[in-house]
Amino acid sequence: MVFDYPQVDAVQLVSWRLDLVGANGRVVGQWSGVTSLFRDPVSVDVRWDGLAEGAAAAAGIYRVQLRAWSRDESAAGAVGPDDIVEQSWGIAVGRVAAPPMPAFRALPRPGAASSVAPATASLPYTVFLGNLHSQTGHSDGGGELTNCKSAQQAQSALAGPAEAYAYASKRGLDILVASEHNHMYDGSSGTEPNADPVAARNLFRSGIDAAARFNASNPGFLAVYGLEWGVIDRGGHLNIFNSPELLGWERNGDGKLLADILTPKNDFAALYQLMRKRNWVGQFNHPARSGQFIVGGVPMGYSEDGDHAMALCEVVNTNAFSVNTSETETRRSNYELACNRALEAGFHVAFSSNQDNHCANWGASYTNRTGVLIPTGTSLTQDSFLDALRARRVFATMDKGSQLVLTANGKMMGERFVNRGSLTLLAHFASTAGKAVSSVVVFEGVPGRNGTVTELSHAAATTITPSPGEHFYYARVTQEDGNMLWSAPVWVTQKAALQ
Repeated sequence: MVFDYPQVDAVQLVSWRLDLVGANGRVVGQWSGVTSLFRDPVSVDVRWDGLAEGAAAAAGIYRVQLRAWSRDESAAGAVGPDDIVEQSWGIAVGRVAAPPMPAFRALPRPGAASSVAPATASLPYTVFLGNLHSQTGHSDGGGELTNCKSAQQAQSALAGPAEAYAYASKRGLDILVASEHNHMYDGSSGTEPNADPVAARNLFRSGIDAAARFNASNPGFLAVYGLEWGVIDRGGHLNIFNSPELLGWERNGDGKLLADILTPKNDFAALYQLMRKRNWVGQFNHPARSGQFIVGGVPMGYSEDGDHAMALCEVVNTNAFSVNTSETETRRSNYELACNRALEAGFHVAFSSNQDNHCANWGASYTNRTGVLIPTGTSLTQDSFLDALRARRVFATMDKGSQLVLTANGKMMGERFVNRGSLTLLAHFASTAGKAVSSVVVFEGVPGRNGTVTELSHAAATTITPSPGEHFYYARVTQEDGNMLWSAPVWVTQKAALQ
């Protein structure tokens, strides 16, 4: 385990508990401890003797679940559910029989000869792989690999979006989003009283221009210049992929707004309303299960505006300060529990997998990508990219050579439809590198219930008759090497059979 608190300004004592959970949901092992954090990441090794409740663990898929919280807040009596950070990962123990998988030929990638025709009769899409979350020298990213260790001073790095797009395109990515922190265009992580509002707005526009120039001279690659709006502390970060204007809440010493449009800090209801009005598309970045994206006093609070605007939820994020350039980074975080909370709240979001690069290694720290499905024969452009996001036609993968597509009675993942009678869910997996599947889980939930997502099936082909009402389903596949993939959900309104 690696603990990190980049913006802490004093020593923090962090309590943690690690549970080993069996396939039946029972805790079969537990470890706990206290770790001191200041500025640098701290690694903690937990050694397991292979026993579960005192006996040798049976072969199967287990999960390790981490909960951590600040002891300083606990000592002050202020710790609560909103202060607990949670992570969850699956691990395979022993030899696990591979589940049967439907026959599925990998969807084409751009530039392949097969990209001029559908891969199959029912799935006429080409897969474009992107990293939809990164920073450059326009905010606190772009750090030189020789000394990029943690959060750095805003605008202190020389590498801007143009350098980031050039780097990512040479590393085999099809899409790179430079999502700059909206409150750092004054050159600080706080508020600079002497900041020039015109300079802040011009810097933002220069990023949009840099993306446009790169796209014009590099067909087949999509450079996107967006915003990462918000703050972590009692707030939450989200990406806006297509805002042509700088949004913010900071003012300089003369009271002048350091942005184009005033968006009050941490007012997500107002932000969602603006995003819906402007038809902007968003992504929840490294979300916490609690304490973030508060609307009406409720963490991950639902609103119709937010549901319209937010298309993605980041389920995996590679270490933001990795300097790895060989795609072998071992530190990463899992946010499936938080994304499940968004789905149960009623948000129609698909999963994404990004790197949040703050160092100058855009897309190179690990093999994880967000797969974007665009109709075969349609060019990769800002419009076709946004259309795919709005359709939730994406999957999240930790392995750039693997794909996962969920269909439901032939409907594509991301769709919302009315169903009568039985429902057949198929998890279509393909690996261009010959990777094998270790486990498949199909999940079920109810939008707007604000309850718990449950495991419906461990089969890639599942036929059920849902109860009348609203449902969502998604699939998660784990490869033998431990890398995981998540399909986008399907949303089903189950009606009674016609008489």
